Amino acid sequence: MRKKLIPSLLIITLFSCAGANKPGSGKWISLFNGKSLTNWKVGANAETFSVDSGMIIVHGNTAHLFYNGKVMDHNFRNFEFKADVMTFPGANSGIYFHTVYQDSSWPAKGYEVQVNNSHTDWRRTGSLYGIDDVKEVYVKDNEWYTEYIKVEGKHVTIKINDKTVVDYTEPANPTRKKGDEQRVISSGTFALQGHDPKSVVHYRNIMVRTIE
Repeated sequence: MRKKLIPSLLIITLFSCAGANKPGSGKWISLFNGKSLTNWKVGANAETFSVDSGMIIVHGNTAHLFYNGKVMDHNFRNFEFKADVMTFPGANSGIYFHTVYQDSSWPAKGYEVQVNNSHTDWRRTGSLYGIDDVKEVYVKDNEWYTEYIKVEGKHVTIKINDKTVVDYTEPANPTRKKGDEQRVISSGTFALQGHDPKSVVHYRNIMVRTIE
């Protein structure tokens, strides 16, 4: 029987389509196009988030903006994440990972990485909120800095401008207080937090790199 050959161009096309939403490790992928909130989803108080000059501007009532795009079908397990952040005096925000979309209230699932240089909350930028907290202030308001998160297995590394501020390994059976039972390593998407009407925070260059 004569074997039927598949054209090489078709093979390349099929391979490209199969891997289009699953970038390999070593490749940084942008989650924000700099122009709109396409691929992001927010429920209550959606007006808290807007886009201007290549930035996501966070200013308004409590709300959370969840990545809802095609990269990894917005379900990340092992990854590196980074974003440029600028806080304004008295601002509070956060970056959630391994979370899932909620219409309102504080996300119940996943961990929060703190964004706060001068708010009344003593947990400062880089804290793995309520789990491994940072008291020191490493960056200033009104200046851009880079916040970096790496999750590999049960290990979480958080860096501020390349300085490691959290190096945390989740224990086999972590103890969590009531209401925080889902604050554990799992998988999920990312979310940006709008904390309160007095908080103003800008985000740009939001990137992810998966770890196989």
